[in-house]
Amino acid sequence: MILASDKPTLLQQRQYLASVFNPKLRQGILRYENGEVVREIEAVPDGVPVFPSGKDNRGPTFQKAIVNLLCPNPFWKSTEIKEEPTFEPLFQFPFEGVFEIGVQRDLRIIMNDGDAPTPVFIEFHGPAVNPMIVNRTTGEFIKVNQTLGENEIMEIDTTPGKKSVYFVQPDGTKRNVFNWIDLESTFFQLVVGENEIEYSADSDIQGAIVNIRYNKLYNAV
Repeated sequence: MILASDKPTLLQQRQYLASVFNPKLRQGILRYENGEVVREIEAVPDGVPVFPSGKDNRGPTFQKAIVNLLCPNPFWKSTEIKEEPTFEPLFQFPFEGVFEIGVQRDLRIIMNDGDAPTPVFIEFHGPAVNPMIVNRTTGEFIKVNQTLGENEIMEIDTTPGKKSVYFVQPDGTKRNVFNWIDLESTFFQLVVGENEIEYSADSDIQGAIVNIRYNKLYNAV
């Protein structure tokens, strides 16, 4: 429902609504909030908005509107993105500069309490030689046959249809290095329930960082 103070404003708001729900634009995000739960799903209009006529549908200062959305991926996503750093800071001393003491985490448990397996976005931070991340719950792994230097990063996305592997240089330049992935690797997803994730490399991983980000997937809101 569009509500306006006068007819010119109403017409402007109709035009604005039509410009936002333009099927020629890329997918947008439909967000559901009920005060306790927030879910998001990718959606695209299947046509321009419809503005029905009749005294119950429009007047000098109001207009009903109908918008039909298509969602190619049927799952709703949680908005909270999890980050699981390998190095978990515990506390700091008030020295000049940054000085932290923490726990080196090369094994972690990630609980996926959603309704479906979910892809992950992984960042390997160098230095590391042939870094590998294993989902011990499923036996699947992703291994990079390459040496990463200081401030070098590997970005891996396991989303079906969008799988990618990028090498990020210290200056931020990215390049596609899909061929660096070991042929036995699987672009695994987090299964529903408990996932035991382990990080290793052919070198000392002290100080190494592996970040994992993901959204939980739900069948409904």
